[in-house]
Amino acid sequence: QVQLVESGGGLVQAGGSLRLSCAASRSIFSFNSMAWHRQAPGKPRELVALITSGGSTNYVDSVKGRFTISGDNAKNTVYLQMNSLKPEDTAVYYCNSCQFSSCYWGQGTQVTVSS
Repeated sequence: QVQLVESGGGLVQAGGSLRLSCAASRSIFSFNSMAWHRQAPGKPRELVALITSGGSTNYVDSVKGRFTISGDNAKNTVYLQMNSLKPEDTAVYYCNSCQFSSCYWGQGTQVTVSS
């Protein structure tokens, strides 16, 4: 069973930065992709950023130029660097990994951006 543990969430003022970490229980290169999703109250969960095993990345339009996803296989960890945070970025952020049809989720970490 794969375990994903997120950390790094918290309260930050608008314009500030946070770095989220997702520690996996095995090599991140063993997955086809890893991603960060988020869910704000009353809204559906949305994909924020994704990185493939080949290193390709994709971002939802609302975070392009502000967020960066990266991976460190030596630490089995994927990061989400979030800069220029806005109140609308407030949500629970979830780490996700997929290998073919099997996908796994972390427990989530709260990010709150105050105006």
